[in-house]
Amino acid sequence: MKKIAILTSGGDAPGMNACIRAAVRTALHKGLEVYGVERGYYGLVNNEIFKMDTHSVCDIIQRGGTFLRTARCVEFKEPATRKIAADNLKKLGVEGLVVIGGDGSFTGAKLISDEQGINVVGIPGTIDNDLAYTDYTLGFDTAVNTVLWAINSLRDTMTSHDRVSLIKVMGRHCGDIALYSAICGGAEFALVPEVQYDIENIANQIKNNMQRGKMANVIVLAEGAGNETEIAAVIKGIAKCDVKITTLGHVQRGGSPTMADRMLAARFGHQAIEALLSGETNRVIGIKNNEIVDLDITEALSQKKKIDLKLYEICSELN
Repeated sequence: MKKIAILTSGGDAPGMNACIRAAVRTALHKGLEVYGVERGYYGLVNNEIFKMDTHSVCDIIQRGGTFLRTARCVEFKEPATRKIAADNLKKLGVEGLVVIGGDGSFTGAKLISDEQGINVVGIPGTIDNDLAYTDYTLGFDTAVNTVLWAINSLRDTMTSHDRVSLIKVMGRHCGDIALYSAICGGAEFALVPEVQYDIENIANQIKNNMQRGKMANVIVLAEGAGNETEIAAVIKGIAKCDVKITTLGHVQRGGSPTMADRMLAARFGHQAIEALLSGETNRVIGIKNNEIVDLDITEALSQKKKIDLKLYEICSELN
């Protein structure tokens, strides 16, 4: 293998730039030519491909987002469109493709490999931490730290006004951002989609807290775990308190990546190039028990993500 390409797909995540840098510089060090694909699969189809060198990835390790950018490409679901994408790579002599993204991005990578013979390796880049085969995904740690900053700031003002703060965070159907940030931020409650909860019981606990003199209560709500307006209404009705809703939204996707995400990016990017040079394809990189692993895409995507119930128990007992 002499030439590879790199793209980022799906939602952006802090650490993607650091991972691109690691992959590019590892590949160049090993004598490969490297191409960057702008706007993910959309750019691959529309031939938005450029050659990269060491200078191309200067001064990006500390930047959030992805300088390669990302975009949706519904047309990539069609075999004819994937052939166009593969042909664009083949015209440049590119044999290997590194895809940084989530489960949808990995599915696209497998299809272009199976159908068109492009060797692909995936790197998990998503703040949701919703891929079961890896302990952590790129961007998760930074996103949780962003939520922690919000919890710290909101608790200050909630304490000043004797209010309940309901903080809605990202994660789609995975409650890891909510759970980890609730534990580390000392929130009183974490509401996640994987675990059923009784909002009336929570409201009564808040009422009891207030009667004991604890006037400020923080609730971290994951996407998919309930409607924030309805939850706030129940709490107001039972606890007779003021509830302020804060939806953090896309601020969780931005910001300079933490040390943990930069280190993960370096290890993931390096291993992706090693895998391609070993002739591997349809593989995804991950981390288990602090060891970098790679496994088949189909096997990885078949694993069902489950919330760590022990952590949830710890959260309940501590908070």
